[in-house]
Amino acid sequence: MKLREFIHETAQRLSRAKLHYGHGTDNARDEAAFLVLRGLKLPFDADLDQEVDAARIAPLVERRIRERLPAAYLLKEAWLEGLPFHVDRRVIIPRSHIAFLFRQLKIRPRRVLDLCTGSGCLAILAARAFPDARVDASDISAAALALAARNVARHGMEKRVRLVRSDLFAKIDGVYDLIVSNPPYVSTPSMRRLPREYRYEPGIALAGGRDGLDLVARILAGARERLTPSGLLVCEIGENRKALERRCPAIDFAWLRPEVFVLAKTALAGQSAPRRARGG
Repeated sequence: MKLREFIHETAQRLSRAKLHYGHGTDNARDEAAFLVLRGLKLPFDADLDQEVDAARIAPLVERRIRERLPAAYLLKEAWLEGLPFHVDRRVIIPRSHIAFLFRQLKIRPRRVLDLCTGSGCLAILAARAFPDARVDASDISAAALALAARNVARHGMEKRVRLVRSDLFAKIDGVYDLIVSNPPYVSTPSMRRLPREYRYEPGIALAGGRDGLDLVARILAGARERLTPSGLLVCEIGENRKALERRCPAIDFAWLRPEVFVLAKTALAGQSAPRRARGG
């Protein structure tokens, strides 16, 4: 069977199965292309007219449909900003909007902190975006950090990315020119409604409390102490913008995207810790 025919056939099967996407792709055609090409160890620009052995990855397609496992977990691979990362169920599948925003930050940081690093993808991308920077990448999960270490080594960043086990700022020393974070931000009601594909991801990396903002509030409360005078905080919060602005009315957020805010240290000056959500 030709490669293009196999991708088309797989896309039709995925579409009929009414799967949920969102782990690097958002439709059946792109999911099929990713699953087939990388399952066959082919590049994304492979010749679509070449003959392929469909039986080689038939079990992967079957599992994607039967078990609703995300393709990235089946392949043990995810891509972000053109780079491959090893993934498994120890971490959420990389998909942060922050990965595409480093170029918009008109700064040259010397020290960068990535909170809730998971697979280490943002720390590695920050190190690539800012060649003069040293990057600390922290996570509360020892299992996630073990996987992140594999990605750090894969991309030759052992001398520039340091992994730290910490509950947010608890074991972080010093100050940073840039702090980035894609923390857990799924609200409790939304956690109950997650599609099956998302339930394979570690709950600790998704659940953000009643309104999804418990960890974001802690980051805001601690960031000022950990930023240099000209430092920036960049944080992703999904669809929680209105909830955040209600919860933190004294902070004037700037938005790089609807899901991502940026704050200078001066914007946090004199601010009290964000108030808790009602009922939280």
